[in-house]
Parts: sequence; C-alpha cells; structure tokens
Amino acid sequence: MFKYTVKRLLYSVIILFFVMFIIYILMYNMPGGYIETKARELASRPGATKSYSEWLADLNAQYGMDKGIVVGYFTWLGSAARGQWGDSWAWTIPVTQEFRNTVWYSFALGCISFVFEILIAIPLGIAAAKKQYSFTDYFTTVVSMVCISMPTFFLATILKYVFSVKLGWLDISGMQSRFYQELTPFGQFLDVAKHFIMPAITLIIISIGGLMRYTRTNMLEVLNSDYIRTARAKGVPEKEVINKHAFRNTLIPLVTTLGGMLPGLFSGALITETLFSIRGIGYASYTSMTQADIPFIMFYLAFLSILTLLGNLISDLLYGIVDPRVRLE
Repeated sequence: MFKYTVKRLLYSVIILFFVMFIIYILMYNMPGGYIETKARELASRPGATKSYSEWLADLNAQYGMDKGIVVGYFTWLGSAARGQWGDSWAWTIPVTQEFRNTVWYSFALGCISFVFEILIAIPLGIAAAKKQYSFTDYFTTVVSMVCISMPTFFLATILKYVFSVKLGWLDISGMQSRFYQELTPFGQFLDVAKHFIMPAITLIIISIGGLMRYTRTNMLEVLNSDYIRTARAKGVPEKEVINKHAFRNTLIPLVTTLGGMLPGLFSGALITETLFSIRGIGYASYTSMTQADIPFIMFYLAFLSILTLLGNLISDLLYGIVDPRVRLE
C-alpha cells in the first residue's frame, strides 16, 4: 500500500505539472491585454508611486510574460511553489490571505451538506432497493429525479421566498444580521450559523438525488447476486443479508463517489455561495472571474486541480479498505 501510494503521488505531481502548464498557457494567451489594463489602472490610482511603464514591467516580470511561454512558466511555477501567488487584483490583498479568509466558510458549508447528504441519500437508496417497485421505491425515484432536475437558482429563490419573504425566519442573504456587533461571541456564532441554513438546504437537496439513485442501482445489483440468493436459501436472516453481506459490497462503487466528494469540501459551491452572498472560496472565485482577477483565478484553478487528483487518490485507497479482495501490488 505504501509503495502504491508513493507511486500515485508521483503520477499526480506529473499530471499537476502539465495541468498548471495549461493554466499558464491560457493566462499567457488571454486576449484584451489584461496586464496592460491593470498596469494602467495601478498607475492612475491616487498616490501612485510608479508610472504605467514601470507597473507594466513589474507585472510582466512577476508572471514571466517577458520571457516566453516555457521560461515564463517555470518562473511562475517557482514563485507558486514558494507560496508566492501575488496580490489579488479584486481583493487588493495577497491571494493566499484571501484564500485563508474564505476557504473555512466553504468547508463548514460543505461539511454540513456532505454529512446530511450521506445520512439521507444512502438509507433512502437502500430502502428503495429493498422494496423494489413498491410505493417507497416509486416515491424515492420521484424525489431523486426532482432533486437532480432542480436548478440551484430556482431552489434558492423558492427558499428565500418562503423562509425570508413570507415567514421572515431567515435573512435573505449575507452572513451577518444588522445587530451582529451587539451580540455575545456565542450569539455571533449562532447568527452566522443561522445564515448558513438556506445555503446548506440548497446544497443538500440538489446533491442527494444523484447519490440516492446511485446507491439504489448498486444495491439492486448486489441483491440479485448469486451469493445473496445462497445466503437467503441457507436461512440467513434478511436483516443480516442486507446489513452484513449486501451493504458492504454496495460500498465498493460508492467509495468512488464519496472519495471525490471529500476534496470538494474545500472547493466551495460557486453558484450557491454567490446566490446567498456567503463569503466562501466559491463566491470569491466568482467575483475574481467577473473582475479579471488573474492571480486569484490561477491560484483557484491550481487548487481545484490538486483537489481533483487528491480525490482520485482517496478513492483508489478506499477500495483496498472496503474490499479485502482488492490487492494493490
């Protein structure tokens, strides 16, 4: 397992190297002269200490734009490897600082939705498979299809209308109420948590449908296997057949999905966070993209690439834990 993990990590480093090269090429060939525009903006600010030509030279040197694609890429990669991603043009602070300021809000929101998604989707998927073609199965199928088909912005609008406009229980957006500064520390925590309710519900509803259908399909395949029929013929209690034999083998394909979800806890929910004005990493990346904040966009794309490779590695390692028949040589 150790040798396999090291080998996969080395492969991941190579893949990441070329992915980041593609990201740099996209930045290098972006039309519109964004570096010239930024240099002009910096030079025109009140109290600017550098001229347009000086800012242009600094920005070109920072991203290696004056050295060609290959040499420039290694210049930028060397700075990135040292944690020097530059300053965000949209947030006017270092990119890594904006990342630290926002990523934990996304992580909290992702954790809440991830836990409830597993607790809701997997039991319902198993229940639907156990009672195929029953009311439970049909009901679960309808619910899952509605959740899969529900657009995020439409669901968010319904929740805002019901809980904010009609009932007045929750604020329509944002992360703090008007009286946030007057609250105790525990009251401030509850106030922020209250603003996370509708975004969390949105993520849970739009996520459970796919996992529910996936669980049902895999559970049905396992229940129709020969060893399940043999266990039932030998008089093994149905509860033990489901919980001990069928469910464990159902987990094998599920780890692919769940392993990919774990790194997603840090990547943020761009649409949901933007709709509810949650200052997470998804909201920050959307704002940066609309304002052509190249330093932050490059960092965010590299961050997503790392999370994707990590998710694939986690999935492969979980196979050996869930299924003893899997041997990694």
